[in-house]
Amino acid sequence: MNVRKIVVCVKAVPDPKRASEIRIDPRTKTLTRADVPLVINQLDRHAMEAALKLAGEVGAEVTAISMGPPPAAAVLKECLAMGAGRAVLLSDRSFAGADAYATAYTLAKGIEVDGMPDLVVCGMSSSDGSTEWVAPELSVFLDCPVVTGVIGLEATGNAGLKVSARLDNGYRVVKVNGGPVVLAVTRELNTPRNISFSGIIKARKKEVAIWNLERLGIAAAAVGQDGSPTIISGMRVAESTRKVQMIEGTREAKAEELVRLLAAAGVL
Repeated sequence: MNVRKIVVCVKAVPDPKRASEIRIDPRTKTLTRADVPLVINQLDRHAMEAALKLAGEVGAEVTAISMGPPPAAAVLKECLAMGAGRAVLLSDRSFAGADAYATAYTLAKGIEVDGMPDLVVCGMSSSDGSTEWVAPELSVFLDCPVVTGVIGLEATGNAGLKVSARLDNGYRVVKVNGGPVVLAVTRELNTPRNISFSGIIKARKKEVAIWNLERLGIAAAAVGQDGSPTIISGMRVAESTRKVQMIEGTREAKAEELVRLLAAAGVL
């Protein structure tokens, strides 16, 4: 396997540190992303680190690709600062509201337009969806194998890849001799590098290519909410009915009262 071109799929997600501000549109039943700053999905940082490390060993080119609104370009700039050579943002109003299936389809079309790579690396899941479906569905659209739960990745002497992937009760080792192949990585794989000042300066000189629906040459009905087979039929707010009751008295009295209350509630 001669790895010369690597694509890393990254996602711009609402900042988890401001999760309390995230809202869901009651009409479309999708996240309202404009209200919270977007950051790179943490597992995608591990995917980028894996790609950059491998590229440094085999001399490959790394391209970061993402689907999202225009502000997601800042996340791709971060990928460029980490060391990616190119960045492509798939951005069009038609892409909005996509589920994992429509997201994978759009990403696959973007990858095909850019030219099929030898390796596609993704984070195992995203912090805002956590479906773990995009990488496997991406491999179907690209008609290539996929290895999920990747915890180890190294280039072998015979121009192949040795991939370690976790299982429920252990791990497996997969030998990859030909591409393309999709890898979905875990946080156990590596520690993402910090962005250097020189990396930031280099990223400023690079442009993020923005491709719309027309550039991908696909129909609007196949992407976004229209192209998503997942249907959210209803939503409701979960209301907490838990109450706090303070117990007064000595330690012994409070212990006795607590036991009585628990027994009355049927807990004991």
